[in-house]
This record gives sequence, structure tokens and C-alpha cells, in this order.
Amino acid sequence: MTTPPNISDLKRELQLSPELQKQFREDPVKAIQQYENPLDEDKWVYRIVVLSLGLTIFSIVVGVIVLVGMDKITSDKTVPTLLTAVGSAAIGAMAGLLVPSPRKQS
Repeated sequence: MTTPPNISDLKRELQLSPELQKQFREDPVKAIQQYENPLDEDKWVYRIVVLSLGLTIFSIVVGVIVLVGMDKITSDKTVPTLLTAVGSAAIGAMAGLLVPSPRKQS
């Protein structure tokens, strides 16, 4: 059974599925638990991802500083494209994770 993304889909699936109706009649708490998002309870996943992205950003900054110190980078135009791309992607990913998700207003 697929997990409905919101309560409207859950209602629709409940109306259309006799098996789901039976599960709700027998044990509503257990039936609704299968629709919970495990990431709502497991905060370590976010912590690990944010830590990984932070370490990526930090290592790129340190790498660029080391390259500048070794005179491998003399101007902004000589910064390796890979460092710029990975750093930008990591910063964007971290911003996307840390910004609160929008809530649908009813």
C-alpha cells in the first residue's frame, strides 16, 4: 500500500479501500501509524546530513585557503570550477534543509 502524501489523499484512499477501512475499524492507532513520516521522529538523519554538508563546505573553504597559500590560486578566475560547484551545491542543500517547510493554510 502506498503512503498518501496528505490527509485528503488518506480520506480518499480510506473511502476506496475496504481493506483499509477494516484496519481502521480494528485498530485505528495502528492503522494510522503506517502513514507517519519516520523523519518526523528521527532527528539524527537531519543532523548527520547537516553535519556532512557543513564539513563539505568547511573542507572546500580550507582547501581554497591552502591553494591560495601555495600560490596555486592567484585570482578569482583560477579557483577550480569543481570547488565552486560543490561548495555552491552544499550551501544550497543546507539552506534547503534548515529553512522551515511551508505549511498549507486552510
